[in-house]
Amino acid sequence: MDMKLEVVVVPVSDVDRAKDFYTALGWRLDADLTAEGDFRVVQVTPPGSPASVIFGTSVTDQAPGSAQGLHLIVDDIEAAHSELKRNGADPSEVFHDAGGVFHHAGTDARVPGPAPHRGSYGSFLSFRDPDGNGWFLQEVTTRLPGRLDSGTTAYASAEDLAGALRRAAAAHGEHEARTGAEDPDWPDWYARHMVSEQAGTEPPS
Repeated sequence: MDMKLEVVVVPVSDVDRAKDFYTALGWRLDADLTAEGDFRVVQVTPPGSPASVIFGTSVTDQAPGSAQGLHLIVDDIEAAHSELKRNGADPSEVFHDAGGVFHHAGTDARVPGPAPHRGSYGSFLSFRDPDGNGWFLQEVTTRLPGRLDSGTTAYASAEDLAGALRRAAAAHGEHEARTGAEDPDWPDWYARHMVSEQAGTEPPS
């Protein structure tokens, strides 16, 4: 049975302040619902994310600011840093871990700058919401094999899809140069390339 993580609850002390903060980052506002008493639920979703974030009143008994280590995945850590700063999130500088794998708790073994050679999974930055809930951004450019289901390939936007098509076109041009012949089945080749890129599997040759 599939079990898909689709909701993360973040404890906040001021719902409107949190709503303003997260929507200013460009996160989609999905719902703002109230019921009798002080029950209120706000749901927002980061751009391109299949999982959403919920906060409000009477939705959790966790202390405001106690959610830590929440990770968002991006494909360009430097561009993400600029966007967060522009939208008021006050992000840390980009860093990597001295051990080269994930990152230590707190600031232990933290080395300034992106991972050497911008290795996938190796570069991070952090930011906090107004209550102190802690977020990390992690740069992933190439997925490890098996990390995505090739049967559920999806793109977050038209621009994302267009980028995948351009990369497939460039790779297919190299493929035709190697074979010395035009490929009449190029749509199939494009499709295999785009799926393999997202799933982290071997691309077509």
